Amino acid sequence: MATDKNSLDNSLDHIEARDQNRDPITGAPGSHPVGVGLGGAAGGLAAGALAGTTFGPIGTLVGAVAGVVIGAAAGKSVAERIDPTVETEYWRGEYQQRPYYRADRGYDYDRDYLTAYGFGLQAREAEPGRRWEEVEGALSDAWPSNRGPSRLEWEDARPAARDAWDRADRTYRTYADSDTHFASEFDRAGYRDPALGYEDYRSAYRYGTQARGRYAGRRWDDDVERDLQQGWESARSDSRLDWDKAREAVREAFDSERFDGHPARGNPPDPRL
Repeated sequence: MATDKNSLDNSLDHIEARDQNRDPITGAPGSHPVGVGLGGAAGGLAAGALAGTTFGPIGTLVGAVAGVVIGAAAGKSVAERIDPTVETEYWRGEYQQRPYYRADRGYDYDRDYLTAYGFGLQAREAEPGRRWEEVEGALSDAWPSNRGPSRLEWEDARPAARDAWDRADRTYRTYADSDTHFASEFDRAGYRDPALGYEDYRSAYRYGTQARGRYAGRRWDDDVERDLQQGWESARSDSRLDWDKAREAVREAFDSERFDGHPARGNPPDPRL
């Protein structure tokens, strides 16, 4: 387990120690995933945090492994969670561009904003079926005891937490929509290996979906393919596909206009509406 003090999860270690790993919304102990910094687990994907995509930037999902979901014994687990290392670096590069950032107040990313981003991320992971408006009051109440070294009052922490919540929500909904779409088309894919199933190809479709945002506005070319080939070993998760077999699935997702600008596309639909 990494001990990088700048990871989102590690910025919230004080919550686990003081509050028994409590859900930031319900207060139930052992409910939400904390205390893990996955470092380079995302490999090549970590560099593609997807700023500037037409459907909004998305993060990287990682499978739950031993020690990641501490609340599993309490009956609440997360099958897949968002890589906190990718989120840490994404917001490090973005926070000064956000409208709520106030340079004149001397706030620091690692000391002040990081905990707010982690708070929003973990709140969304803990309560995937709820909307921000439903949980904001509880988060406001919980912030003073969970802020750690952050100097932000809730008024200033709130927009950062909301940003992290929204990005996490986009990430989960985009991949869920991608999974559903490509699973429904899989039997008709001419490149599929009959000895392998959709689960082997899912990582390739997700990789292509994320890469389309990473290379926003670019067409598939030799340079793009070379970059994606280099990152495949890190992105493949438990897929049995080597690059030669994954390539066409990655490209299909990369070339898809499913989330691009079309009035019927854009962000995937919110099932809670």
